[in-house]
Amino acid sequence: MEPMNIILQENIPYDPLAPNPLPGIKPASMEDWLQRDDAFDAQMAYRSNLLAERPDEVLAMDQMALAPAQELLELVLEHAYKGQRDNVVRPDGQGINVERERPLETPCNLVQEDLCILQKIGNEHVLTGAILCFPASWRLSEKFMRPLITIHERIDPYDSNVARRVQRLFDGIKPDRPLWRFNALWYDDAQLFQPRSIQNPREVRSRGNAKYLRSERQTLLRLPNSRAVVFSIHTYVLAVERLLEMENPAE
Repeated sequence: MEPMNIILQENIPYDPLAPNPLPGIKPASMEDWLQRDDAFDAQMAYRSNLLAERPDEVLAMDQMALAPAQELLELVLEHAYKGQRDNVVRPDGQGINVERERPLETPCNLVQEDLCILQKIGNEHVLTGAILCFPASWRLSEKFMRPLITIHERIDPYDSNVARRVQRLFDGIKPDRPLWRFNALWYDDAQLFQPRSIQNPREVRSRGNAKYLRSERQTLLRLPNSRAVVFSIHTYVLAVERLLEMENPAE
């Protein structure tokens, strides 16, 4: 898999350096809920390889997430593939058999986004299922079946006040009205698959000492039938040099 590790985009559809304090939520639409970019072909090939070779690291699903995952698969087909039902042809020409008994594995091979399912248990939303091929320095096994507040532990701005605001936000999410936010992370390594234990946090980089900008476009959407919330993550990695070109286009 080593040759596939360096996958970069040339552009990003928002300003990743704009101020965006937590939770930084903005309204989106179903038309732009899922997106494709210039790295689609390479990212999809890498996702397929990760799912085949590291399934225990990129996939987790509790039985209670089965119905939401199946509902999510149908929504992905509707919005990313115009309702294609059983056999899908991706933009790269790859044919994908829609396996509804594998409702998270199939979207992994259809869209660039990682997809996390959160269901309300008691007073908190819990991560009950996910396909996570491109973790930005976190490990799915450490977050699976845990509530929001513990998922975000050790994230400095995510204190108890932010946690309450985020939980209220999750309670208010409506079907067909997705919300989105973004982050901006500085890395020396462009590798997309970067799982890391909470016990071993990465060294934080800044723009002045990093080679790449890694930015996640994150969306939140409620599934209308199961009422679960889907947290999707579209990962962009740009070389710092390309970022400079975008900021200072040639006259």
